[in-house]
Amino acid sequence: MALTIGLKRIGVVVAGCLASSAALAAGDIGGATLGVAWALPFAGMLLSIALGPVLFPHLWELNYGKFAAFWAMLVLVPLVLFRGFDPTLGALLHTGLLDYVPFIILLFALFTIAGGILIMGNLHGTPATNTVLLAIGTVLASFVGTTGASIIMIRPVLRANDSRRHNVHVVVFFIFLVSNIGGSLTPLGDPPLFLGFLRGVSFFWTTTHLLPETAFAVAALLALFFALDSWLYRKDEGLPPLKDPTPDRAIKLYGKVNIALLGGVILAILMSASWKPGIVFDVRGIQVELQNLVRDVILLALAGISLKLTPGPVRAGNEFSWGPIKEVAKLFAGIFVCMIPVLAMLQAGRDGAFASLVALVSNPDGSANTVAYFWLTGILSSFLDNAPTYLVFFQLAGGDPVQLMTTGALTLTAISAGAVFMGANSYIGNAPNFMVYAIAKDRKVAMPSFFGYMLWSGAILIPLFLLQTVIFFR
Repeated sequence: MALTIGLKRIGVVVAGCLASSAALAAGDIGGATLGVAWALPFAGMLLSIALGPVLFPHLWELNYGKFAAFWAMLVLVPLVLFRGFDPTLGALLHTGLLDYVPFIILLFALFTIAGGILIMGNLHGTPATNTVLLAIGTVLASFVGTTGASIIMIRPVLRANDSRRHNVHVVVFFIFLVSNIGGSLTPLGDPPLFLGFLRGVSFFWTTTHLLPETAFAVAALLALFFALDSWLYRKDEGLPPLKDPTPDRAIKLYGKVNIALLGGVILAILMSASWKPGIVFDVRGIQVELQNLVRDVILLALAGISLKLTPGPVRAGNEFSWGPIKEVAKLFAGIFVCMIPVLAMLQAGRDGAFASLVALVSNPDGSANTVAYFWLTGILSSFLDNAPTYLVFFQLAGGDPVQLMTTGALTLTAISAGAVFMGANSYIGNAPNFMVYAIAKDRKVAMPSFFGYMLWSGAILIPLFLLQTVIFFR
């Protein structure tokens, strides 16, 4: 904390000294003149998130906020020194008010409300039951987010299979479907899609344009899961039964009021997309629209109602705590700050430092190479956070939502699918993955190691994505 405060004070002092010498307009940091070195803090931030929990988990758990502050200050202080105070403040306000704050408010609301829905009881984990549970979780993910759906569904799935010798595959497919691919049909489903919504992508554009790819992936994975689970279930039947620590009993749903509150979240998002009163508030040149302010206030109010109306034992049953959302808030603050120069360079296109990357995702005639967009977005999303990865390639594709939703629809579909689908390739590709892994391991499921899981994803998901490339993106 002291380091964070100290760095902030240094940044403020330096900014004050150089305020009068700002040569650029507020918010304009001159992306075309920035070198690749400006992207190093962004890379360092993402690598810290990817490797910290694996290489030094205890240090990371205690100091992730300081890591985020360190990388953020490596961006802000040089920006003030070399670009001036006003451009830096303008860029920071633009990122904070238009991207970061709405993004965190939505995650907070979904996390709070979904954490108040508890499923108790137990079913017998037959292949048919497991397939239905995975299908329910997959659909749920697009409405409560992949994190919310994982919180709600993982414990019932684990209880249903805790008397089976072979149950690792159930959790692996749960991560594939519920924690990742299921969140691809609405901006509520996965953080990158909501960032696209904030950038101007229509709410139902995602539903209509990603439905074929999502339906294909989900149908293929559920069919494969049912076949594999049936084979392993028959193997279990030939062995002495294990004691069931959670005998079958009727399923009960608690915290039903939160289902209505989730409906309120959806309506609030739709309201902000359709209601355009034309009222804006100018914050040092940043235009904040009234409908977006109203949306964010409603989301916070719905989260507050959930906290008020949900009984404590219901949240306790979900082992609910504020730790995960605090971590997300701090880490994404660092990510969004570190992205400021990266997005500015991408916006410069062929005139910027990432001209070679622009060429990589472009065909010789200048058109977008959708296969490259799908795989590059996906590969990075497999090991780095998929939300900033989505924004990077969204900007690389031009950053104009109207163009991307029409003439560039296939490109935006490839970026969206790559970010959401391939987050399932590793434990660190999407936030719910590691959470599900930790819960399952705590429940004595012999989960595969980091690389062991990648053998699963490599054997199952990579062939699926190659097939999707041929069918949808060529």
